[in-house]
Amino acid sequence: METDKRLLRHLAVVVLIKLALLAVLWRAWVRDFRVEVDAGAMADRVGAPPRHTGEKK
Repeated sequence: METDKRLLRHLAVVVLIKLALLAVLWRAWVRDFRVEVDAGAMADRVGAPPRHTGEKK
């Protein structure tokens, strides 16, 4: 029973360390990049009619 608790604690620590490392990597290299998407070109690409966003009907 003690080994189960120890294993669970160890796995929890490993998962938390991995999440922290992913957060650091994201903040360092990904956070500031923005991708502009052309709605018409994307609709053509996926075969759907373009939607107008931001307009209320």
